[in-house]
Amino acid sequence: MSIKVLVVDDSSFFRRRVSEIIEQAPELSVIGTAKDGKEAIAQALALKPDVITMDVEMPVLDGISAVREIMAQQPTAILMFSSLTHDGAKATLDALDAGALDFLPKKFEDIARNRNDAVELLQNRIKQLGAHRAYFRRSTPTRTPLKKQASTARVTPSTRGGVSQTTRPSIGGLSSSASRPVVAQRKPVVKKDKKYKIVIIGTSTGGPVALQKILTELPSHFPVPILLIQHMPAAFTPAFANRLNSLCKISVKEAENGDVLRPGTAYLAPGGTQMMIEGRSSSAKLKVMVDESDRLTYKPSVDLTFGSVAKSFGGDVLSMVLTGMGADGREGARLLKDAGATIWAQDEASCVVYGMPQAVTAAGLSEDSIALKDFASRIIAELGL
Repeated sequence: MSIKVLVVDDSSFFRRRVSEIIEQAPELSVIGTAKDGKEAIAQALALKPDVITMDVEMPVLDGISAVREIMAQQPTAILMFSSLTHDGAKATLDALDAGALDFLPKKFEDIARNRNDAVELLQNRIKQLGAHRAYFRRSTPTRTPLKKQASTARVTPSTRGGVSQTTRPSIGGLSSSASRPVVAQRKPVVKKDKKYKIVIIGTSTGGPVALQKILTELPSHFPVPILLIQHMPAAFTPAFANRLNSLCKISVKEAENGDVLRPGTAYLAPGGTQMMIEGRSSSAKLKVMVDESDRLTYKPSVDLTFGSVAKSFGGDVLSMVLTGMGADGREGARLLKDAGATIWAQDEASCVVYGMPQAVTAAGLSEDSIALKDFASRIIAELGL
């Protein structure tokens, strides 16, 4: 059965271009197009597509408002097209808050070195999101107020301004318990014989929402530093770090070269760079380098950061691989495992894309597969807080 796609954009040229690319894949089928958010809502309700590609800025009704309304009435996997600007980054994060699952730059030359790579990337993203359609078909449409989480979140204004200070705590604003089969969870086990010195988390597609869910539940007195490796363009990571910082009780910042690791602070790897550790654990600093080479696909790379942490911190590491496409993190997790570190993976049911966690789990490197909603409590218990 083909994956049915609705293409939404106010540009007839872009609608036609995206439709042609999608139709080149035998597994994909464009069943309709829309020129604004209002029309997108009507088409989503009438056609019930598996995936919607959505522009942000449109007349009549913008893309973010359309996403919010579609997720309330007809939950659907939505891929946003965004500009690689600061304003584009803020708008895309707002769209993820509203329920969109993923995003791509609107200018294809920004996402690949040549047209064929860009075409393949777009097709693969839609296929991955289309595979997630059963999640939405089981879901009950709900309206989750964006301010619901504000009572437990720090609301310090962003230093870079303009980002939303509230967020939906689960994908698309839908409760995990309402949309997933109930799976018995293991009771948290506190490793009293192990003293962790750092927590590291790697993720990709679906990661922004997953990281927000976990980090907003951690206490302000969190005793160790946290490293965050999220596949994300360079224009997006400053806005994302600011958003997390405004929501969390811990501090969150975009990592800078030379940063000294401090307890209770999370450091987000800047897009387009590689983030590594310099020195031993007692005096560790961050080394952040712009990566213009073709040696590594991902910039930042989870594998590279994980391997660096293994070298500096040995087994005193609590590491996690969350939702994401591909296998980035598997080889780094292997190095951490050899050093004696603890490795967890997100379970399939709560992933937007069960790629990276599956790679780690299938390789026998993860000690446990954990639902997204349980990560924070497991971390807190593991550190004995």
